[in-house]
Amino acid sequence: MKLFPDNVPMEKVALSLAAALGARDLHTRAHSDRVVQLSTELGQYIELSDDELEMLALGAQFHDLGKIGIPDKVLRKPAAFEEDEWVCMKQHAVIGEQIILAINGENSPGIARTVRHHHEHFDGSGYPDGLRGTDIPLYSRIISLADSYDAMIETRAYHKPRQHREVMAILDSEAGNKHDPDLLHAFCLTIEKSSMRGTDA
Repeated sequence: MKLFPDNVPMEKVALSLAAALGARDLHTRAHSDRVVQLSTELGQYIELSDDELEMLALGAQFHDLGKIGIPDKVLRKPAAFEEDEWVCMKQHAVIGEQIILAINGENSPGIARTVRHHHEHFDGSGYPDGLRGTDIPLYSRIISLADSYDAMIETRAYHKPRQHREVMAILDSEAGNKHDPDLLHAFCLTIEKSSMRGTDA
C-alpha cells in the first residue's frame, strides 16, 4: 500500500513533511532550509545536473526529518547528551529513512539513502553504518558539510554561534576524517560568495 498516490509530486510531499517538522521543532525546520541552500550552492559548483540538484535539495530538506520521532526530552535538551540520549538521537537518520521509504515514490529509495547516511564520516567513524570514503553517497557527503557548517554558525541551546573563520578552521581539521577533502575544498570556495556565510565580527 502506498502512502501517497503516484500522481502526487515529491515536492508537495516535501512541503507537507517540512510543515510537520516545523510544527514539531521550528529550529530544525529553519536549519533544514539553510542546509538546502548551502548544499545546492555546493552542488551547482561541482556541476551537478538539474535533476541531481533536485534530488540533493530533497535529501537536504529531509535530512533531519527523523527528529520527528525523537522524544522532546532529548530533542529539546539544552545541554550535552548523556550516552543513552546520544544513542537515541542517532536514530533520527534511520527514522528519516523509514519515513521517506513509506512515501513509496519513484525517488524515495535514493532520497532515503541520502538521509540515512548524512552522518557517516569519510574515515568510517560515523553512523549508522560506518561507511567510508566514496561508499558514502555523494549527496550525503555534501549535506554533511552543509549541516556541520550551519550547526556551528548558528546559535544553539548549548553553544553560541561561532565566527566564520573559526568554523572553517574546524572543518579544515576534519578533512579526511569527518569530511570528504575534495568536497571541503569546493565548499571553502562556494561559502565565501554565499549569502549564508557567517560573520567574523
